[in-house]
Amino acid sequence: MKLFGHIRSRSKLKNSPSAQAYDHCALSSSAPTLNPQAGRRIARAAVLPVKVLEVIFALICPHTEDDTFTALEESVVADGCMLCNMRDLASCTQVCQRWKEVGQSLLYHNVRLDTVHYCELEYELSAKRKRRSFFERNGDPKDATQQRLQLFSRTVRESRYLSTLVYTVKMPYMTRESSKADLARTVSVLPNLQYVDLPDGIFSDDASTNILKQELQQKCPDIRKMSYFRGSEESFAILFHMRQWQNLEILELSGLRVEPDTLLLVLAALSLLREVRLRRIPSLDDSIFSLNNAVPSFPPLMVLDLEETPLITSAGIQAYLSRKGPGETLSELHLSQTGVLPSTLHEILQVAPCLKYLWISETVSRSFPLTPVPLLASSSLQTIHYEILPSTLSPNPPLETYYHYLVSSLLSGSLPCLAKVYAFSDSIVDLLLYPPNAPFAGGIGANSQNRFSTFSVASSTYSQSNDPSSSNSGLALSLDLYTKSASALEGEWSFTHIDPPSGKSRRRGSATATRPLSLVENTGILGSHLIGSKARDSTLVGNGFGGFLAVPSEDGFGGGRPDISGGHGRRASKGNQWMG
Repeated sequence: MKLFGHIRSRSKLKNSPSAQAYDHCALSSSAPTLNPQAGRRIARAAVLPVKVLEVIFALICPHTEDDTFTALEESVVADGCMLCNMRDLASCTQVCQRWKEVGQSLLYHNVRLDTVHYCELEYELSAKRKRRSFFERNGDPKDATQQRLQLFSRTVRESRYLSTLVYTVKMPYMTRESSKADLARTVSVLPNLQYVDLPDGIFSDDASTNILKQELQQKCPDIRKMSYFRGSEESFAILFHMRQWQNLEILELSGLRVEPDTLLLVLAALSLLREVRLRRIPSLDDSIFSLNNAVPSFPPLMVLDLEETPLITSAGIQAYLSRKGPGETLSELHLSQTGVLPSTLHEILQVAPCLKYLWISETVSRSFPLTPVPLLASSSLQTIHYEILPSTLSPNPPLETYYHYLVSSLLSGSLPCLAKVYAFSDSIVDLLLYPPNAPFAGGIGANSQNRFSTFSVASSTYSQSNDPSSSNSGLALSLDLYTKSASALEGEWSFTHIDPPSGKSRRRGSATATRPLSLVENTGILGSHLIGSKARDSTLVGNGFGGFLAVPSEDGFGGGRPDISGGHGRRASKGNQWMG
């Protein structure tokens, strides 16, 4: 009886007035009338030039212009939801045939399969993805990324035209590790593929990735980036013997057991190579950079990354850059745990006139050498990572001498284009801020002592270049300084913006003329040579923008010395409101 009652109730609901309220939403056979003004706007939009449409569609879906050969986790795109942007671009392709051609060329050029929506829509979709049934009301959610990969594979396998548009495919780590079969079926129909996120096993010739690797070798001849780890020595040698993937631009070798002559033969076979990363290959030495008639020479590169290669020294890199080709093309140099010492960096900069990015990361067990060392000098260097850490054999070496050398190079004016510095030192900010020539600081302005004279470990020209009072010292441009403590490497970078000195006094542009904050008994921190023997012990507090904090008074900043002898009645005065 309840069943028949339910059917009767549905029939009554169908015939009720409320059921007829949505009849106007039903699709009718007759075409709706279009407003003439709206029709003219659509007609004008349909005849826009292709270049204009590409710019508009790129603003709708920014990740379509991500042509970098980096994994999805490392790719940085504009803020927003990538899946929603891709959906909006797909909607634009349904407007007209002209928009469809332009939109599809962008939509399938750089494919990105993200895991979730980066918007409020994810809360609703995550609930719908769960396998709900009468017996299981809260089931496990479906793997949305795997389903997107399967749908994408079906689309490119059914349309040969769309498969020829795909150049890069990026997906999360877990998807490429768990969906190797789907990934193999996908890349088998992508003849113009240049980059795809691959599982780690393919770089070490793991047996579980043999089918995927064979599909890449046979169906994707235009691959531009490939890595070879320990265990893939035979696959690496195929690059030379079988002339495979001749358009490689980025090559990464990690832990590979390879002879220097084999390495040079493979590198010479790749004519478009622009970036090489050699990591954890202790057998390589300076001989790979030397000229030899028996094997090809090391090719010119734009990016050279050396990590854990202790036998490669600055002499070998200097010999490589002294040649005409490499010295004019190298723009980025990464040195991590190599035989290149921080005291020999100046030799590399002398023969690298186009170097813009320098990264050095070394562990030291002794202080900076006492012999005279020229300062770092480069007219093209824009960013430097200077990461000096203590060795495990000597847990407390004098690291500050290395950063004093860096600061002296910055203040000498020999790095005119340098704009960013990364360093593992908290004191480098204070070293870059000049002390003001205040009347209370007894001997500072009179004798013009070099601030770094007690730390100087090089020649007399080294010390003269550090003198802030000299006419050619100081920063040439504003400097973005990123610092991190050597004891807290997992923390965030601390940012400080330092402006170059202005005026005849060579002081920072944001510095004030008032007395800095004073604390008693700080001679041991700054040294008596800095404050003066007859001056009151003081510390200089930076304001984070290249200047110094001023002590306010009743008349505002610079009106005099604040009263510290009275009671608490003056605490709420106008000049002391900054105290809280």
